[in-house]
Amino acid sequence: MMKSKLPHAHDNQGKLENIESGLLQTERFETVADIFKQFSDTTRIRIFWLLCHTEQCVINISALLDMSSPAVSHHLRVLRNYGLVVSRRDGKEVYYKAADNRRVQLLHKTIEQVMSITCPA
Repeated sequence: MMKSKLPHAHDNQGKLENIESGLLQTERFETVADIFKQFSDTTRIRIFWLLCHTEQCVINISALLDMSSPAVSHHLRVLRNYGLVVSRRDGKEVYYKAADNRRVQLLHKTIEQVMSITCPA
């Protein structure tokens, strides 16, 4: 049974019962919005896309994007905090790559579909 009484009665009331329970889970929508906020920055999208295809250190990412290492490190920290990028240490060097999870796979596919980019072999 729907919790809300809608002003207009349409033929899709049965569907709306399930949808309404989803709409009430605002914390889930906030999580999605936070992830998409991170992709409002072109540089983060570029770094993320790069790391979906290769593992790189900050110095290499900086060179590829023609940016300073501190700026790249800032973006990597944000991506890592959202679980989109993981790192590993090898001596003094830290290497980054995209995390291996469903969320990353979906975001990667979305970027490539929107931009019509083909993954490098």
